[in-house]
Amino acid sequence: MRSVLTALVFAVGQLTDPAVLRVLAKTVMVTVLIFAALGWALWLAISAGLQGATLPFLPEDFEGPAAAAFALFLGLVLFWLLFRVVALAVLQLFADEIVIAVEQRHYPEAAARAKPLPFHRDLANSLRSAGRALLYNALAAPVAAILFFTVIGAPAVFLLVNAVLLGRELTDMAWLRHCELASGGEAAGNPVSALSRVLLGAVTAGLMLVPFVNLVAPVIGAAAGTHLTLGALGRREEERQSIA
Repeated sequence: MRSVLTALVFAVGQLTDPAVLRVLAKTVMVTVLIFAALGWALWLAISAGLQGATLPFLPEDFEGPAAAAFALFLGLVLFWLLFRVVALAVLQLFADEIVIAVEQRHYPEAAARAKPLPFHRDLANSLRSAGRALLYNALAAPVAAILFFTVIGAPAVFLLVNAVLLGRELTDMAWLRHCELASGGEAAGNPVSALSRVLLGAVTAGLMLVPFVNLVAPVIGAAAGTHLTLGALGRREEERQSIA
């Protein structure tokens, strides 16, 4: 628990770092553009559906503004529901920049040993991250529906699922630069404990529910995940040296 809190404090403290600010700006810009494009597509689809339709509850020639308002409403709902998936997938494209910024400021020796990931690996990780998030949240939806009337049951299910997913993604961003890859291309043996990963994921998922804070939450989570990963790698190395 203490290591997660320490990592989060260090991550928040580095938000003024120019390298981190650049990644934050790019992540927010690309995420907002994706949702803007989605809203525009919704507006076109709704306008096409309403074209020529007679809607008795609307004044004459009001179909256009109604379509725009409905598209805006749906876009905001989708933004609320899908922000975590899209923002994290976008962040994965710039993950190396966050990890490098933390390494250079706090772990210079680790930075010298790291192996930068090529863009196609970052893209593949981004797509896998989005796929896992959509799949596991879809699988959790029936359970959440059963617990809907318990008030806290459904949110708790989604929080747990996303805590597990986020904890893995946010620590893998750094771990992939330092691990030895298995033959299948997957990272083996993430050094961060399962409990620490879940706690980090839960805090980040909670921050993503807060308006405006959710824009910086993925970057905070990625920086904190880097601290946890490199701290765990350092302790592992110390244990190896003590045994030797």
